[in-house]
Order: sequence, then structure tokens, then C-alpha cells
Amino acid sequence: MRTKLYRDDAIVLRAQKLGESDRIITLFTRRHGRVRAVARGVRRTTSRFGARLEPFGHIDVQLAGSATVNPATVERALHMVSQVEGIDLYGRTFLDDYPRYTAASAIAETAERLTPIEQEPSLRLFLLTLGALKALSAREHAGPLVLDAYLLRAMATAGWAPALSGCAVCGTAGRHSAFSVPAGGSVCPDCRPPGATRPAPATLDLMVALADGDWKVADASEERPRRECSGLVAAHLQWHLERGLRSLPLVDRTSNGERT
Repeated sequence: MRTKLYRDDAIVLRAQKLGESDRIITLFTRRHGRVRAVARGVRRTTSRFGARLEPFGHIDVQLAGSATVNPATVERALHMVSQVEGIDLYGRTFLDDYPRYTAASAIAETAERLTPIEQEPSLRLFLLTLGALKALSAREHAGPLVLDAYLLRAMATAGWAPALSGCAVCGTAGRHSAFSVPAGGSVCPDCRPPGATRPAPATLDLMVALADGDWKVADASEERPRRECSGLVAAHLQWHLERGLRSLPLVDRTSNGERT
């Protein structure tokens, strides 16, 4: 496989220590999907671009490696970071804000889990992830609302969107009062399985608003439906992932996004 230089803009999802001064950076790129690359010497105080490779940043990066992957290749060599320019380093705005930092961590982990195949482009999810981090940085909406909106829309890109405007089992249109994660969302009285919950109508209204991007309704929601919504969204996501997100239990889900 031929090695070459290529550029892309990317979101930094994760950074892991490697040796004494290097890091392995997990990047979500616009055109080449998820890529793992080694950044040499970035943990040294003299590094020219170490600060640009912190999690949650939007960067312009030059990588040395193959811009395509052979599907028959089981082991994929790590790429090398050769140049980095910061576009929007959103992570800097979260350093002293625990709720938003943990929400950003859950967003980054979700993006990584929903891109299981390296270098498989996923432009819709990339733009969604970038928009969510930008919204957290702008502080226009409560962090938990931004996170839940992201999770609902990310699940839609994966084909896992919960049914909210019809029965998940029989398809009967309408707003149904019961919700079953294993069944796939809202269920009508005839299809309601054992163990289905009955969320408050305001909770379902909030889920619909977040999925549709209706921030006027979402921002006006109250504490109880926000918490119930968060629980249903998290349960639905983790059911499809088949194992939990490490970062999700750490998220502070107070209504205003501030730690109390």
C-alpha cells in the first residue's frame, strides 16, 4: 500500500500517551472518516502543535499514510501527523466547565463508537459532531440538551432513531404514551410489551423537539422531562451499542448545565 501525504480537516476525539513524549491521536476527518495517527514529541513543552491536538478541537491536519484502506487488511498501520493548524479549538472553552466537558466527552466517544471501520467516510456524522461541539462552546443551550439532541440525531444516522410519531411495532401513527427501548421507541396500547415505561407527555415532546432541532421548545422545557428524556435517550443508545459508554454516567445533567 502506497504511503503519501494528504490533508483534511478533522475533529480530535481522543489522545493517548505513547512512550515518553508522543501521543496516539484519534481523529474524525471530514473526507476520510476515523483515523488514528501518531503525533511525535507533542508532550514536550517545546512542541509546536501539541496544544492543537487536545480533544474536541477542529483542526486542519496533514497526515502521512494511506488515504485509502484495503478491506482485506486486518492490521492498519498508524498514520503520522506532520502538520497541524487550529481552526476552532473548542476544548479550551470546556477546561473549567465540568458539565460541558463531560458532555463533549460523551459526544466524542459516541462518534468514535459509531465509526467502527477506520477510514470509512461519514460526512453526516462528522458535521453533526462538529455542530454539537460548536453549540457546547457557544453556550446558547444547556449542555445536557445539546448532548441529547446529538445522541438522537447520531442514532438516526446509524438507523437507530427511536420511533416518536408512530408505534415502533405496528406503525400506527400518532403520539403514543408508552415507550419501550427493546421495541424501538413509542408503542401503541395493542403492541405495548411488558416493562414498557410511560414517560410524561412533556418528555416525548422534548424528545421530538431535540430530534427536530426545535430549540424554542427544548430550551423552555422543565427539569423533570429533561431528566426523563436523558434516561430514555441513554438507554436507547446503549441498547443498540450493546455496551455502555464510559463517559455517559459522568455527565452532569442539571437543567442549566452548571455544576451544583
